[in-house]
Amino acid sequence: MRIVTAMSGGVDSSVAAGLLVEAGHEVIGVHMKLHEPAPKKGENPPGHCCGLDDALDARAVATRLGIPFYVLNLQEAFKRAVMDDFTASYLAGATPNPCVRCNGILKFDILLARARALGADALATGHYARIRDSRLFTAADPDKDQSYFLYPIKPEALACTLFPLGAMTKPEVRAHAVRMDLITAQKPESMEVCFIPDDDHARFIRDSFSAEGRLGADVDCAGDVVDESGAVLGRHDGYYRYTVGQRRGLGIAAANPLYVLRVDPGTRRVVVGPAERLEHVEVDVTGAHWIRRPTADDPPLHARIRHRGALHACTVENLDGTSLRVRFLAPARAAAPGQALVFYAGDEVLGGATIHRAHTKEARQEFSL
Repeated sequence: MRIVTAMSGGVDSSVAAGLLVEAGHEVIGVHMKLHEPAPKKGENPPGHCCGLDDALDARAVATRLGIPFYVLNLQEAFKRAVMDDFTASYLAGATPNPCVRCNGILKFDILLARARALGADALATGHYARIRDSRLFTAADPDKDQSYFLYPIKPEALACTLFPLGAMTKPEVRAHAVRMDLITAQKPESMEVCFIPDDDHARFIRDSFSAEGRLGADVDCAGDVVDESGAVLGRHDGYYRYTVGQRRGLGIAAANPLYVLRVDPGTRRVVVGPAERLEHVEVDVTGAHWIRRPTADDPPLHARIRHRGALHACTVENLDGTSLRVRFLAPARAAAPGQALVFYAGDEVLGGATIHRAHTKEARQEFSL
């Protein structure tokens, strides 16, 4: 079988390609160039991906495996679909999830189309998840499971996608890399947003929109930090620096800990309050995508509101539309607008959506994207 394998330059995608070669498949390595890398070799900080070093490592692994290797320039598509959305979401007071958009639009849409153009039968990646009968399941190793980021994949794409690492643990993957003598065997994992190598989200947002003249002179979007009654407790230098559930960096002296409850871009106010005001009993979500709709025969439905977060037992209203109301059987803490909410039935991923509003039991915490 001819298989295009996405090779990021990390150990996971390297081993995925290697295992497919050992299984006798015709493998073609493709590295996606998504944004401008660090200008010199060695400047990519450890724990980040998609720089020049990563492209070179991916090419070296392809050479070691004896497979063709191509670089696919997707910078414009990535900027529009992921980077611009990231900035716009923060300026709208939301907390975006760029990995979800990258998977849904870039890897399992555009890249899959390119793979088909190369005559491939399948696309493979190094994600930790499993596919059975065009349905998506969690990885065997819960500590490495990446299914939360993969819910936008369409069933027809799952039918021609392979996750060779889904049944493996990270130590097993590294052991295969050592056995195959791959240059990436001991390479650190990428943990942060790939296009923000210094992890300074606020600087990236400020610089992105300043360059486009969209923030004007008031580049920092400064405003007040207030309690729920509207009483001013302090000042901030940019509302986009804050996200629901945040405690640190408020710069407020208070008798009890305060947390960000919501961000209001219209007034540039950051609303704070006690931890119990983050106990959300229901959320409204938009843009729902179902890989498979739940049925009466499924295990009880659960939702996850952040990667590696707890699974919350829930019920869902309006399953026929893309706007849903999700009720938690027990409160879920800090459901942030803009984040993904992903539905599970046992270890199967049924679909997901984007959090639009979060409601507490006592009073609604509302936010409109």
